[in-house]
Formats: sequence, structure tokens, C-alpha cells
Amino acid sequence: MAHSLSAKKRIRQNAARRARNRWRLRAMRDAIKDFNDKLAHGSNKEAQDAFRTAVSVVDKTAQKGPIHRNQAARRKSRMNARLKAKVAG
Repeated sequence: MAHSLSAKKRIRQNAARRARNRWRLRAMRDAIKDFNDKLAHGSNKEAQDAFRTAVSVVDKTAQKGPIHRNQAARRKSRMNARLKAKVAG
């Protein structure tokens, strides 16, 4: 257990940041799942709207730090490829 005031504050800060990061990751995963559902069962228009929302959430998650910007780019690229395949075929 921490004894100094600064160590106790650091523990509080880490707990708050961890909670915030977990919330951001959950929101990102939910947006991606929503896109995947719309892609599989919805219309092309619904899938495109869900794609725009998911890309926005992925970008914000990368900007805030829970994921790396390259991971965000990879996720967006893969979602875009699946969306184009559905629209084309």
C-alpha cells in the first residue's frame, strides 16, 4: 500500500484513467459490432452510416491513447474493404 500523498494520488489517477480507457475501448468495440451487424443484416445505406460512426469512434479512441494510430488505421481499412465488397457485390 502506498504511504506518501503523491503515491496515493497516482493510484487514484491511474484508476480513473483505466476506467476511462476501458469505457473508450468498449464504445469502440460496440461501434464496430454495430457496423458488422449492419453489414451482415442491414441495407447498404445503414452499413455506410454505421461505418462513418465506427470510423469516428475508432479515430477518437486512437487520438485519446487506448489504441495505437496504426491499429486504428488497420481497423478502418479492414472495415472499409468489407463495406466496399458488400456494396460492389
